[in-house]
Parts: sequence; structure tokens; C-alpha cells
Amino acid sequence: QVQLVESGGGLVQPGGSLRLFCQASGSINSIYALGWYRQVPGKQRELVAVITSGGTTTYADSAKGRFTISRDNVKMTLTLPMNRLKHADTAVYYCTANYGGQWGQGTQVTVSS
Repeated sequence: QVQLVESGGGLVQPGGSLRLFCQASGSINSIYALGWYRQVPGKQRELVAVITSGGTTTYADSAKGRFTISRDNVKMTLTLPMNRLKHADTAVYYCTANYGGQWGQGTQVTVSS
């Protein structure tokens, strides 16, 4: 079993930046992909960015050029710096292992003036 704990969400003005963190623990040898999804009320959870153990990354179009996903395979941490944030980025952000195999509890990101 893998446990995921997110941190780093909060309130930021449009155009600002936040950095999300995720710490994985437990059966970390079973993790081949770590990523971020987000969800707003009434909508499906959507992919933001994913990175495999080999370093291959996938981004949603909305994240390209503004967000950069990275991972530390020794510390088993995942980081997502988010820049030039927009109102549309407001959501609960979830850390996930293996494309939804395990989920963290989520962290709220609110972009508002």
C-alpha cells in the first residue's frame, strides 16, 4: 500500500505562483508513475501532469509552459511549481501514484484577487 500526503496549496492572486509537494511512503517500490490531478465541484477529476520513474512527463494542455513536474526517486517526493496561475486553476489538487492507483487527500488551490 502506498500513502501520499500533499502540501503547498493555498490562496494566490492571478498571475502568482504556488508550489505543490507530495510525499510518498509505504510500498514505494510499486510506484512507476507519480502525478497530479485536479477537481472542481461538479466536474470529473482531470490530469494536470504525470512523471514516470524514468522521467517521462505528460502535461495537460492547460499546464504546459506554466507548470513543471519533477520527482526525487530517492526521497520519493513529487513537486509541482505552478506559475502564472489563473482563476481556472482553482481546484483541489490530488497527488496520485500509478495513474489513480492510490490518491492523497488533496490540497486546495484558490486563485483569486
